[in-house]
Amino acid sequence: MTFRSVVSIHRGHPTSDGAGVKLTRMFDARQARAFDPFLMLDEFRSEEASDYVAGFPPHPHRGFETVTYMMVGRMKHKDTHGNEGDLGPGGVQWMSAARGIVHEERPQQDKGLMWGYQLWVNLPAAEKMSEPWYEDIDSARIPTVHAEGVAVRVISGEFLGTKGPVRPRPAEPVYLDVELQAGAMVEIPARSGHTALVHGVTGSVLIGSQQSLVETRQCAMLTRNGAILVAAGALPGRALVLLGKPFGEAIAHHGPFVMNTQAQLVQAIEDYQSGRF
Repeated sequence: MTFRSVVSIHRGHPTSDGAGVKLTRMFDARQARAFDPFLMLDEFRSEEASDYVAGFPPHPHRGFETVTYMMVGRMKHKDTHGNEGDLGPGGVQWMSAARGIVHEERPQQDKGLMWGYQLWVNLPAAEKMSEPWYEDIDSARIPTVHAEGVAVRVISGEFLGTKGPVRPRPAEPVYLDVELQAGAMVEIPARSGHTALVHGVTGSVLIGSQQSLVETRQCAMLTRNGAILVAAGALPGRALVLLGKPFGEAIAHHGPFVMNTQAQLVQAIEDYQSGRF
């Protein structure tokens, strides 16, 4: 079997967002052509309440989808389309901003560890002005596939016949949370041509036949063909594996808006300022 190899490794850099939430940004929409259809990946992880307690006050989005995956802690969601969600440990919220939505995410704690990830997934031009939708997915709804020394949570897409709870999306995303005991390995099928990323969560993992090392808070871009081989060395490792269909379309990005042209960005700003979200 042919396995994908690592093309590049991206190390996260510290930044802040929302009302000053401190986070590590692995990549953002300025690099979207390379990561197509993925636009951004952030990790927020801190035991200091001052790093996260202010949360993410109301803010707009248009043209893409946001995916928040909680590891530890609790976050509450509310948006202008009447959706509300209480995101707890192991849970996921998948929101398609599409033609426009204003939402907020507020931590439901003021002490202890808050840890999770937010991924931005692009929408194709034909779907950018579709109707927004939101789904709050409790941890109990996310299936886990067990093999020798391996546990794979299937958030979206499919792994070994087990499907995740997220409805089919334009980018055909596969989102897996892979935990490996020391010395274990797993082969993950992947569609030819689809973008593949492996993000280190804890410990380290080895990728491909070359056993390229991916450590915590590193995001590896893989080649476009073959399956994905993920292994652990002498110690356990955990990683997020992301797969998605690239759209190959022009990308125009400004803050919380991701469209295809500058004119569409101007229209998005005007629509938001005029209250049409």
